[in-house]
Amino acid sequence: MKAPMKALPRFAIGLVAACAASAAIAQTKLDISIPWGPTEFHTVNAQNFAKRVAEITGGQVQMTVHAGGALGIKANESVRAIEDGTVAMAEFAGFQNVGEIPLLGIESLPFLVDDYDQLRVMHGFVRPQWEAELAKRGNKVLYVVPWPSQNFFLKKEVKSMDDLKGVRMRTYDRLTAEMVSKLGMVPQQMNNPDIVPALASGRLDAVMTSGTTAAAQKYWEFLKHTYNTNHLWASNFMVIGMGHWNKISAEHRAAIEKLAKEMEPEFWKVSMAEHERRMQQLRDNGMTVQAAPKEMVSRMHEVTRPMWDDFPKRAGPEAAKVLQEYTAKTGKK
Repeated sequence: MKAPMKALPRFAIGLVAACAASAAIAQTKLDISIPWGPTEFHTVNAQNFAKRVAEITGGQVQMTVHAGGALGIKANESVRAIEDGTVAMAEFAGFQNVGEIPLLGIESLPFLVDDYDQLRVMHGFVRPQWEAELAKRGNKVLYVVPWPSQNFFLKKEVKSMDDLKGVRMRTYDRLTAEMVSKLGMVPQQMNNPDIVPALASGRLDAVMTSGTTAAAQKYWEFLKHTYNTNHLWASNFMVIGMGHWNKISAEHRAAIEKLAKEMEPEFWKVSMAEHERRMQQLRDNGMTVQAAPKEMVSRMHEVTRPMWDDFPKRAGPEAAKVLQEYTAKTGKK
């Protein structure tokens, strides 16, 4: 007969219980809602970030990426969903949430930003304002990464703005809808998951987006012509709800912020490499890829330029300040 086990001293029992409770509290599991498909580079970036977070926190902070809107959070509901605590983390494009924070749409002003270098300048002025506005809504920004150069994808060839008249074009938000209307097209605002069904049903004649999305959604099945218009820029925000953020230990918060700052430039490089790679993929699948006609682009600049001056009326005085600083720095007129 085995001797009965000796009871643990009371202090030992308390120590064991405290350690178990501490371990339970220390491990944080966070779901990330992402509207992009599993193969799109922003999703891959997020997966790489989540992997590195697990590594630097010894597995105590676990982030799980749910691509393709699998959690039921629409891209334009992301800021609100984070604020309400519906989801712990999310990635969204700034333009998708201008209904919540109008300043997020400043990159979408037509032809305001020419390239990645100018985009960095813009972010230098506007990012502090973005982060402050998002923080008011309980959104903590971890990193910001742009999409590649934007394009018009159409069924037919175009040689001038006259060829755009009446074309039903997918738009992102009120700002891009206004731009499209000024160009004589008919705006059809919708999120990414709705584009292919709209193309298949004939509701859409054209789409504005990056080559990344065009390739992921196989636009060559519906559209034939690609024009690199570079008419706007769009950046994605990876955010975490402040309630969830504050539950992470100070040590791990500092490590995660440091990691995000280190990885963000790497993610920008991925974005910069995307355009040509995806343009080639479109060519390989039978689409034509070319620069937009110069005369058409010049006319597009002309008719949309007043939107720069109108934007602060919607987005507030901070938008006016950012635009003044940015145009002074870059010489944009």
